[in-house]
Amino acid sequence: MTENPSTPSLSRRTVLQATGAAAVAGYLATAAGPAAAQEAPANAIVTYPVPAGIAQNGSFEVSVRNGQSEWQRLGVYNTRLKLIDASTGAGPLYNSAVAYFDFSGEVEVKVRYVKSAIEKARIRPLSYDIEPVVEEDTVEFTLTEPRKIVVEVNDELYDCLHLIAHPIETDVPDPEDPSVVYFGPGVHTGESVAVASGQTVYIAGGAVVKRNITFDNVANATLRGHGMIYGVQWGAAPVRNSKNILIDGITIMNNPTGNALDIDESEQVTVRNLSYFSSGRWGDGIDVFCSSEVLLEGLFMRSSDDCIALYGHRNQWYGDVRNITIRDSSLWADVAHPINVGTHGNTDAPEVLENITISNVDILDHREPQLNYQGCIALNPGDSNLVRNVRIQDVRVEDFRWGQIIHMRVAYNKTYNTSAGRGIEQVFVKNLSYEGDNAGLGIMLGYDAEHAIKDVVFQNFTVNGKLIADNMRKPGWFKTWDMIPMHVNEHVTGLRFLDSATAPSTTAPTLVAADALATTAGAPTLYTISATGFPETFAASGLPEGLAVDAATGVVFGAPAKAGTYEAVVSAANASGTAEKTVTITVQ
Repeated sequence: MTENPSTPSLSRRTVLQATGAAAVAGYLATAAGPAAAQEAPANAIVTYPVPAGIAQNGSFEVSVRNGQSEWQRLGVYNTRLKLIDASTGAGPLYNSAVAYFDFSGEVEVKVRYVKSAIEKARIRPLSYDIEPVVEEDTVEFTLTEPRKIVVEVNDELYDCLHLIAHPIETDVPDPEDPSVVYFGPGVHTGESVAVASGQTVYIAGGAVVKRNITFDNVANATLRGHGMIYGVQWGAAPVRNSKNILIDGITIMNNPTGNALDIDESEQVTVRNLSYFSSGRWGDGIDVFCSSEVLLEGLFMRSSDDCIALYGHRNQWYGDVRNITIRDSSLWADVAHPINVGTHGNTDAPEVLENITISNVDILDHREPQLNYQGCIALNPGDSNLVRNVRIQDVRVEDFRWGQIIHMRVAYNKTYNTSAGRGIEQVFVKNLSYEGDNAGLGIMLGYDAEHAIKDVVFQNFTVNGKLIADNMRKPGWFKTWDMIPMHVNEHVTGLRFLDSATAPSTTAPTLVAADALATTAGAPTLYTISATGFPETFAASGLPEGLAVDAATGVVFGAPAKAGTYEAVVSAANASGTAEKTVTITVQ
């Protein structure tokens, strides 16, 4: 749980009123977008040395090449990672390795483990099916596309290599552009950088920035590049009371305390291709407070607290959490949850966390001794929060060290809450798989009859290849959840476990998506075709150029190419019918 001291800030309305045409024009000139991109050279590699004075890791030597060209050595950073001693609560720290480079085409990777011979090795996420070739103290493998991976040798979970392979940048901004704050290779220290509306902060590959980058009461602003924010206190790149914000490509590591970033009372925020490593207290990755239309994608997060947490009210932040998407990411929690939803809220004016999509996620590890803080994915509403309309789809859980696959509990955690949560409703878990031996007893607990869990459907849920379904073969007196195993109390209703051929609903969906969307040309934009009734497919027509829909999850994403007013038709469907509506999209 992140404690983040900050000063009160302006309202969201003030943000939008303060953003003028000049700021928007500057943003459009510098933001990453398809129109500005140049074609990447074929079969190219770009490497970056570790700047002088920055700690390097000596366990691994890493080299890359295209075809039969010369091997190029990568700089290998040292990062610190945390292990909680369950007997003492202390947190011993361990050294680990991080390296990064850019490439196009195909690349060979050679990793030498300096300490000893390699008895065995694996590349994670395992879903990538990257097969290493091991010879004495060396591992070799091939990457055919950019990936964020872990090279694990001899079962070493800390003394391992985290390798970040970026695509080659094709839209590097001009350092002389007055709307760009440019950090070139080397170490940069100083005061925090307050990003202005319409401004881009660019951190080049090979740059190490020891400064916080903050978005406070701004719009149409960007932080991007393949460099690093390193060793800063509290949030490295917080987003507060802001709109149309893009954070893309950077790495954050070695913060002594605090998280990567928090998103507070903001909307239309995209964080993509972020890599994060932490060992400090409250070392969350991304915390979202009272915000809407947030897209978190392409992340690699290894954290000493929750990787991603979605919350209502805390500190000076108030309001609902709505239309949040987490996708195409790899999460590793050395402490607490990979994903946690709902702990904090406002008992006096209850809030809602709704329309949450979690898709195509690999959970690499989870280690938490405390039962109340377990769950690779945890829905834990407290403080009168209501969590509803959650879609968890295509999630692969590798064998973690200590915890639960999934944890849903209407909570009253007196350390953080002043009341119990209101409930959990309409959760669709589709294509969730776990492979391993260490999963503890799953939890699904309503608080009481008035604070209950209602209408949760698991479809095609497998544990070690075994389908968990109500029609599975089992003793007649067993409940389906006994086969996981999972503890389900009497305040859970409408819980079903389905095979992939059984429709999740006998009635057509009902759309609850917004009737209108306002955004800015060139700005990363998110819209969720949210619907109750367990829809299975989604569609959209008449979208502005630059926006597309994910038919499996209903997430509309991209960056509109030009201004105008558009009437788009969106729909959600299942085997029983289709619901559709017209959405007015205004692009400034």
